[in-house]
Amino acid sequence: MSGDLPILFDFPSHEEQRLDDTADECEMPVVPLINTVLFPHMLAPLFVSRERSIAAVEEAMERDRTVLAVAQRDPDIEHVTVSDLYTIGVEATVQRMLRMPDGSTSVVVQGQRRMRLIQQTRQDPFMVVQAVPIYNSEERTLAVEAMMRAVLSLFERVVRLSRTLPDDSYVMAMNVDEPGWLADLIASTLPLDVSSRQEILETVNAEERLRRLSIMLSQELDVLELESRIQNQVQKEVDRSQREFFLREQLKAIQRELGQVDPIQRELQQLQERIDARGMPEHVVEKALEELERLEFMPMASPEYAVIRTYIDWLLSLPWTEISEDNYDLRVAAQALDVNHYGLRKVKERILEFIAVRQLAGNKLKSPILCFVGPPGVGKTSLGRSIADALDRQFVRISLGGVHDEAKIRGHRRTYIGALPGRIIQTMKEAGTINPVFMLDEVDKLGHDFRGDPASALLEVLDPEQNNTFSDHYLDVPYDLSKVLFITTANLLDPIPDALLDRMEVIELPGYTEEEKLHIARRFLVPRQMEANGLPEETLRFTEGSLRQLIRTYTYEAGVRNLEREIGAICRKTARRIAENRSYAREIRPSLLQKYLGSPRYTYGLAEEQDVVGMATGMVWTSNGGDIMAVEVTLMEGKGNLTLTGQLGDIMQESAQAALSYARSHARELGIDPKRFDKVDIHVHVPEGAVPKDGPSAGITIATSLISALTDQPVRREVAMTGEITLRGRVLPVGGIKEKVLGAYRAGMTTVILPQKNERDMHDVPPAVRRNLTFRYVEHIDQVLTDALIAQPPAASNGTERKSRRAATGNHHTSVETEDHY
Repeated sequence: MSGDLPILFDFPSHEEQRLDDTADECEMPVVPLINTVLFPHMLAPLFVSRERSIAAVEEAMERDRTVLAVAQRDPDIEHVTVSDLYTIGVEATVQRMLRMPDGSTSVVVQGQRRMRLIQQTRQDPFMVVQAVPIYNSEERTLAVEAMMRAVLSLFERVVRLSRTLPDDSYVMAMNVDEPGWLADLIASTLPLDVSSRQEILETVNAEERLRRLSIMLSQELDVLELESRIQNQVQKEVDRSQREFFLREQLKAIQRELGQVDPIQRELQQLQERIDARGMPEHVVEKALEELERLEFMPMASPEYAVIRTYIDWLLSLPWTEISEDNYDLRVAAQALDVNHYGLRKVKERILEFIAVRQLAGNKLKSPILCFVGPPGVGKTSLGRSIADALDRQFVRISLGGVHDEAKIRGHRRTYIGALPGRIIQTMKEAGTINPVFMLDEVDKLGHDFRGDPASALLEVLDPEQNNTFSDHYLDVPYDLSKVLFITTANLLDPIPDALLDRMEVIELPGYTEEEKLHIARRFLVPRQMEANGLPEETLRFTEGSLRQLIRTYTYEAGVRNLEREIGAICRKTARRIAENRSYAREIRPSLLQKYLGSPRYTYGLAEEQDVVGMATGMVWTSNGGDIMAVEVTLMEGKGNLTLTGQLGDIMQESAQAALSYARSHARELGIDPKRFDKVDIHVHVPEGAVPKDGPSAGITIATSLISALTDQPVRREVAMTGEITLRGRVLPVGGIKEKVLGAYRAGMTTVILPQKNERDMHDVPPAVRRNLTFRYVEHIDQVLTDALIAQPPAASNGTERKSRRAATGNHHTSVETEDHY
């Protein structure tokens, strides 16, 4: 392995020039060359780093110091075979070998004669080939003499024009008498690529070699002459620009005496007037005037002229004092929020509170930094536009998904070519006011790499204590963002850095319930899709049953995007029938959905048809809403093993272990023979095994189904339950109550068992659902068994023990589970 290194020639004596016609084929170790070609009689240093090449050099040093140096066709190939080499190389003698600290080897070799590769005889530990010398008797004819003179003349002109070739190169070439050596010397000196050098090496005939070299010299000479002409033109332009500068200064003086103004002066005067009339802050005016003064003394042809002019234009185009009047009418603002969004009570209350406080406190109120968090499709982005409409402010938005360069937020410094302000300043220019509603979408999908961390750059933007002096690298002057109402959106909070999350007021937008989706479809989705597909209002009508069926069996999402797509599909099919003058259904009923949309794609939980031993119904929470799911327990003869299936997570498996431990420790109270646990194997299964499940809220469901199986008592099919269980049988609170209750209501359940401390969450459940369900709030598993099992297990033999156990539940600290998958 070698690089393109300085080349020296060692001119042989007359005796060394004699050709050995008696030479035969010989085996030689091969050293592949990268990006260089070795010529005969050339003395060159090589850096060898590949193990096989080092082994070949070491073998040559131990023997006759001779290797075969052959150029490599593709320099990127690491493991070289004979097919990767050119067929002609040079026999080289290793003059010196030095080992380098980095593990490579530096050798100095001298080329001897051309060799042709015949075949490879060995590959490891280094490549060995059979090669034969190439001989050619050089006759110095008149044609060869003329060619040598032409080549020397061209080479002299190349050396004179080139800035890289030393003058000694031509002196060395003048002292070479043999035509072949002259061609080799000049070819090794010129900046040729490997293929061109190899072409010279493979040309054995000296006259032909000189002819090809003369072509290459002519081409190189043309390039150098063109480069020289370009350089001279550039130098003339520089001289002319300096001359123009002095002439323009004289012209300005003459025009001032005559009372005339040139176009450049007129433009600068207009910039001065715009700066004076713009009403920018004092520090910005000073910066603009400073740059304008630099512009006046700068020639228009200077590259920096356009940079400064663009910078001044940015300062003049940004809003510095323009502000839109807020709408302080709370009733009008509430109506504007209700026009495009159903529900979302917390968000709407927060915006109305902001308007009310702004009306009372005026400019003393700092704009809040809101963060809407929720699954896709719940209306986070469109809600920002509605807030802008309610406040009568401009609405601007940028998407931060995939942004991984800090300069996207803060901009580039003006020293870079094509520098621009960051996305924040660019968007403020689009807004045209200093108090827009500014939405930063997908803030949880920011990236970071060696170019910086955009999330850290946002810390200043989203901090009310700092953003009144936001610093953009391009502007280089503070910009006031304190009056902007920033709204960020995210699907998850985990990816957001803690420092950035601490600056924002998080408002969660949970997935819509079935009732909310039904209202949204009636009020917004159906009218919008009918209008989008050209259907008059009286053309088509969706029944409540059809919309519910669409929500339940054709969509499974937290938002309403897919629901709108399905409604749009029905409208399009209706529009086609109208266009084809065919009959169509004016009322979409549930029975027609399969005709329009095909077979249902999703299912939802339903109550069991009969009471079953060993199976209890639990309530689950997902990002797409609540549902019910059965927990099945079966017993079989065995040795007391517990099997858990259904793709249960670690927390859910621990809940099953806790339920079993409680049943074993209270076996006699529950009417179970303690010895039975050692004679049976217990299998707990949660259906839909392809769906991952986790969370502690299945604890009382698993315990109920387990005790039902051990006591052979059926579980009431109309009872659904959720809650975490402890080893002492206490029932702890869980999260997702609203979604779980709605899922149980949809499935046809009549009784819902909840932890006592979750009673505080019932205000989120719609009143109609609360009226149609019976709620049991429990603190201990005994209460669960009383309501869930058809025949209550035998009471504890010691009533005092149960009373003390229940009393203990009131003193135990609990942590509320805010989000679980079961």
